[in-house]
Amino acid sequence: MPWKNNTVVMEFILLGLSSEPRTQIIIFVIFLLVFIIILIGNISIIILIVSDVSLHTPMYFFLGNLSLLDLFYSSTTVPRMLKDLMSLKKTISYAECAIQMYIAQALGENECILLVIMAYDRYVAICYPLQYTTIMSKTVCVRLAIGTWICGFLHSIPHVSLTLSVDLCGNNKINHFLCEMPEILSLGCENILFMELIIYVLGVIVLMAPVTFIVTSYVHIIVSILKIASLAGQRKAFSTCGSHMMVVTIFYGSAIAAYMKPRSSSLPKTDKLIAICYFIITPMLNPMIYTLRNNDIKKAFLKFSIGNLFY
Repeated sequence: MPWKNNTVVMEFILLGLSSEPRTQIIIFVIFLLVFIIILIGNISIIILIVSDVSLHTPMYFFLGNLSLLDLFYSSTTVPRMLKDLMSLKKTISYAECAIQMYIAQALGENECILLVIMAYDRYVAICYPLQYTTIMSKTVCVRLAIGTWICGFLHSIPHVSLTLSVDLCGNNKINHFLCEMPEILSLGCENILFMELIIYVLGVIVLMAPVTFIVTSYVHIIVSILKIASLAGQRKAFSTCGSHMMVVTIFYGSAIAAYMKPRSSSLPKTDKLIAICYFIITPMLNPMIYTLRNNDIKKAFLKFSIGNLFY
């Protein structure tokens, strides 16, 4: 990664969500509670999937990976944000900023890929039920999961490298609560139109290609579900796919709103709200969506609770 502007900017100042002390305390309490919910919800799902043999299926294997991703994803930003809310000096070193930006970008891309794989899993399960166990074998699932993690961390390298190559000319005040690529680019003092165009094209690949694949998969899924004679079978299939579609809509909707718009139309307050949506709200909602709409998870939780009660 290029570090040419490291000699000019040694640290950044994160302006955060508010400069009012009382408001900062309220925000701190709210997001501390939200972060605790994120930890409890996602860790609980991982424990249930690992401990319950009935959940050792491809769908829940990928759901466990999603919960693990959400844990890491929120942890790259929330603890730092909570610390800054209670600190007078809201500075972050250039190296810390670069690392946070890279990890957050990589995990975000991992989630994009994983949601595509989860859509493919539902497509195979509903459209090709007889071949499902063969197509989505344990080996295939493990390889897909490993590939997801590797691809995200590799593909984010050019994004972050291009961002770090921008000449900041000493500008170091970030009107945000984290180091994110669009915010760093907005500090550039040179003509960054070409740089923004490249990152925009890369963003189209990362966001729009998966969305197209997911939408196409679900068109086929819906057609197959409507062919099911049993209404109970249709409801079960729609319920399983509905949870995934809700997660996809929230995550991709906020990510597209953040990365697929011109910087001239950006408003700091709006950008912060959008970032909160995909960095904090989505990791909090994912366990709730899958738990409230999934009978298998409910049964596993009940079994786990009863087992610990009588242990």
